[in-house]
Amino acid sequence: MADQNEKILHRLLQQDGNSICVDCDAKNLEWASYNIGIFLCTRCCAVHRSMGAHISKVKHLKLDKWEDSQIERMIEVGNKAARLKYEARVPACYRRPKENDPQILIEQWIRAKYERLEFCMIERPSYTSGRMEGFLMKRGKEDSRYQPRKFVLSGLHDTLRYYVKEKREPKAILRISELNVVYAPSKIGNPNSLQLTFMKDGTTRHIYVYHDDPEVINNWYMAIRCAKLHRLQIAFPSASECDLVDGLTHDFTREGWLLKTGPRATDSYKRRWFTLDDRKLMYHDDQLDAHPKGEIFLGNQLDGYSVRIGAPPGAKDQGFSFTLFTPERVYNMSSHSEQDRDEWIAAIQSVLERPLSPQDNSISARLIRKRGGTNPKSIFTGR
Repeated sequence: MADQNEKILHRLLQQDGNSICVDCDAKNLEWASYNIGIFLCTRCCAVHRSMGAHISKVKHLKLDKWEDSQIERMIEVGNKAARLKYEARVPACYRRPKENDPQILIEQWIRAKYERLEFCMIERPSYTSGRMEGFLMKRGKEDSRYQPRKFVLSGLHDTLRYYVKEKREPKAILRISELNVVYAPSKIGNPNSLQLTFMKDGTTRHIYVYHDDPEVINNWYMAIRCAKLHRLQIAFPSASECDLVDGLTHDFTREGWLLKTGPRATDSYKRRWFTLDDRKLMYHDDQLDAHPKGEIFLGNQLDGYSVRIGAPPGAKDQGFSFTLFTPERVYNMSSHSEQDRDEWIAAIQSVLERPLSPQDNSISARLIRKRGGTNPKSIFTGR
């Protein structure tokens, strides 16, 4: 009978919807929750196990013994039916996780589905209301200390404000429509953390925050997305919801340490933290800097932008060097390995091959900083 049950499970895995993880779409499934009736990957199974057996009871598809009643439950439900039930009212702004997404996103998605039954209820989650406020731990602009700051989000006014003193004027007012938010656990060193990025006075500004409660920080992430979606729906009433959702937030294409020289061939290499944010390639002294040390706009390859292996003539070669050519300047960089160098080149090249959109041209025009308040200085030259 055990062999027969194993064969049934194998056949069920071949059915439509059961061949990928019900929670993150990963392949090569080895687990199942037999009381819910779903098939899971190893990573999502660990989250199910952490919720407790009163919510989800998991078994290995091959190593554990399956009872007939448990097999019947798997036949009765399956991934497609479970998704129809537990994802019935997922807000359009909610980011559904994929297998390589941050742990907090996957964990909160699973807990929202099965523990809080968030998407089964008629009542809309609070983060979809367009307003949210609360305290987050924020990193200081000039130092590394985190202090509690009150944040207030208003989708109606397109603002995210934060306060040093509650009864005083806000320290800063950010426009939600121009704000990007990403999870930043490995960078900040806290699993429940976010990085807020926006343009201010012709340069990029980073704000780093965290909260002890993963549900709270995840709700802030979704609240920003929901507020952005509502603004876009008003601005573009004829656009499809799917197209608008794709532009709510975006993860950085690539980040990491690289060595970089100055503009002269004799300049020495210095270690910089690089962030490829769509068409902006930023470099920083430290990965948690409030401002980039320099920003490079990546245009189209037909306009004089290119990237190549090796150092330019006359420049020092650190072994894994590559060169970025722009109309304003040549940038010589070096990675720590051949694989890392090739991955950077591939990421940059994919950007250079894309046509520029009106939004890209707008960002390019705004990447200007004024020196002394009068003479404009191109930010492309770096600092």
